[in-house]
Amino acid sequence: MKKNMIRIFAVLCLLAMVLGAIPASAAAYNTYTYSINGDSLASPDAYTPEKVIDNQALDMETGLTNPTSIESDSDGNVYIADPKNNRIVVLNKYYQYKYQITSFVNDQGVDDSLNQPQGVFIWENNEVQEDGTVMMTRKLYVADTENRRIVLFDTNGAYLTHIEEPESEVFEEDEIYKPIAMAADEAGRLYVISGTTYQGVIALTPEGEFAGYIGAMKASYSAIEMLWRQFMTKEQLAARPLILSTEYNNITIDEKGFIYITCNSMEDEDLANAIRNKDANYAPVKKLNTAGNDIMRRNGFFIPAGEVNFRSAALSTENAVTGPSSIVDVALGPEGTWSIVDSKRSKIFTYDDNGELLFAFGDLGSQLGNLRRIAGLTYCGDKLLVLDGETSSFTVYKRTEYGAQLIQAIKHNNDRQYDLAEEDWKAILQRNNNFDAAYIGLGNAYYRQGEWELAMDMYKAAYDVEGYSDSFHMIRKEIVEEIFILIPIVAIAVVVLYVLLFKWAGKVNAKAAVSGKKKTYKEEMLYSLHVIFHPFDGFWDLKHEKRGSLRAALTILAAAVLVFAYQAIGQAYIFNPNGGFTSVIAQLAGLVVPLVLYCAGNWCLTTLFEGEGSFKDVFVASCYCLTPIILLLPLSTILTHFVTSSETGFITLINGICYVWLFLLLFFGTMTTHDFTLGKNIIMTIATVVCMMVIMFVMILFSSLLVKMFSFVSNIVTEISYRVS
Repeated sequence: MKKNMIRIFAVLCLLAMVLGAIPASAAAYNTYTYSINGDSLASPDAYTPEKVIDNQALDMETGLTNPTSIESDSDGNVYIADPKNNRIVVLNKYYQYKYQITSFVNDQGVDDSLNQPQGVFIWENNEVQEDGTVMMTRKLYVADTENRRIVLFDTNGAYLTHIEEPESEVFEEDEIYKPIAMAADEAGRLYVISGTTYQGVIALTPEGEFAGYIGAMKASYSAIEMLWRQFMTKEQLAARPLILSTEYNNITIDEKGFIYITCNSMEDEDLANAIRNKDANYAPVKKLNTAGNDIMRRNGFFIPAGEVNFRSAALSTENAVTGPSSIVDVALGPEGTWSIVDSKRSKIFTYDDNGELLFAFGDLGSQLGNLRRIAGLTYCGDKLLVLDGETSSFTVYKRTEYGAQLIQAIKHNNDRQYDLAEEDWKAILQRNNNFDAAYIGLGNAYYRQGEWELAMDMYKAAYDVEGYSDSFHMIRKEIVEEIFILIPIVAIAVVVLYVLLFKWAGKVNAKAAVSGKKKTYKEEMLYSLHVIFHPFDGFWDLKHEKRGSLRAALTILAAAVLVFAYQAIGQAYIFNPNGGFTSVIAQLAGLVVPLVLYCAGNWCLTTLFEGEGSFKDVFVASCYCLTPIILLLPLSTILTHFVTSSETGFITLINGICYVWLFLLLFFGTMTTHDFTLGKNIIMTIATVVCMMVIMFVMILFSSLLVKMFSFVSNIVTEISYRVS
């Protein structure tokens, strides 16, 4: 018995040692990226939690209380805005308490103090001295929110100056100036975020004078509101409540003077639409130049906006966080990378200079690495400091080997050391073959080396259409140089073939018109080439002279279905990067159902309004109208394999001509078949569309009732069978 107890105790000790050896961060969160479909793809950790610095670790007389902002300088010192305690707390590079700024003597020699400062910014500038040495100048900007001013201190916490509320006629009389964040460029120009200002970022001169607003967020109007305003008088518009643009909540600035701003007060639907449609107008983070123009690159699958698949995530568990991300801060990382935080989910999303998502990590929770409510973040060397406003602490994340390799690859790419970057991206793909940015990086390296086909393969793997198109352009250039003489020959040959086809069809149609014999199947088919160029007499003869037939119409319809099917599967990668296609059955339903609905709706109406065409006449004429699709769509589909993304307008033009041609034939064919005037035919066409909608509604309603009836009968049969048994 004693031996058994010793064994059990030994096993328990071993189990405790094994569990203790597992990193606490292993189960804390997942690091991931997104696929083109919005699905999360697992990624190695770029940052892992190292430790948490809380009030106990800081050992201050008065601990932090719901801090709102965190920054660091190049020496590793950390600055935290603690508005509840009216102070700025400064820590050294070891995260030990250094000093705090709460009261000071201002430039009037009067005792002064901070009042709920919410933002802090570190301004650093290297100045070359006369002896050639470089001296670092550093200033601490504090958004003294309730005092409505910006206060400047030196690195020792000594007061330098302050900038009062700016004065300008542009400011509204009842506007309250409450700075919550700010950033200054190399020249000292100041950009301020006021929590109550919706006109945009407030730009100030180095002397504190108002220079204007920049980068105002676009106001959101609903479709009904926009339509309603079109019919309002000036007096009604003046009395209408203003729809204001949303205010920003945070700001930072890079070494080139470009301004990053964030916003989380836009409507969820506007933000969701921006993510789906890559609309920069309602993007929650923007990159502005000094003129206020948004210059951010958004080359990823989705715009930088945090969580993408928030709808599916919301359905996964009962208590899951719902809605788009709430972006509250942005921080600049090494080599043009930058990160935003989603305070709703306590997640961090990091992007490169092209707007490609590099990685996302974090989650709600109390484990090491998880946070309750992120209030801010800052980069500090190879560390990432993330402030938790709810627990009044910050977590130190250390860059992993994978994260360091990723930064190194970006650095080599930025330094144009493409050979080294190629090796870096290959090493990254060995650890993360889901990483699209690595494929793009390899594609860029191959492109610069002239390996166009390899570059195309890499771009294709990352769904980078533009990169693929550029590589294809170079391959096409080489081929064109070799077979230049063949291009005009092929073009002329295609034109000649079309001309010969129409000339031959014209002879057959002219001979058939005077033969007086029953038309053959060949003559009925070739007559479609006459109809599309001579719609008035063509559709008249189609009905009255029996130049067409139902069998020819069905053949044309079947050919159109095959053409659409070929277009779905035969387009080049540039036009169909996702590789999606629909089956012939789906194409059949997609073409036949609308066609039959149109014919049925038109025939139902025209029989009541003196239309002379039968259902068969309308159907045959409508099928003959599909001839331009058979002639042009295969050509445009083939040409997709010879154009780049900048030349897609040529394909769009061909397709546009095809559909406009189809619509005009359908319009004039119906007009001729029923012998309507132009005005009456316009009315009948509009009424036909309405009738199609009514028929669809009735069919859906009938099918729904039919399903319920079958379900009811099935339930009765099941119940009877149970009772009998």
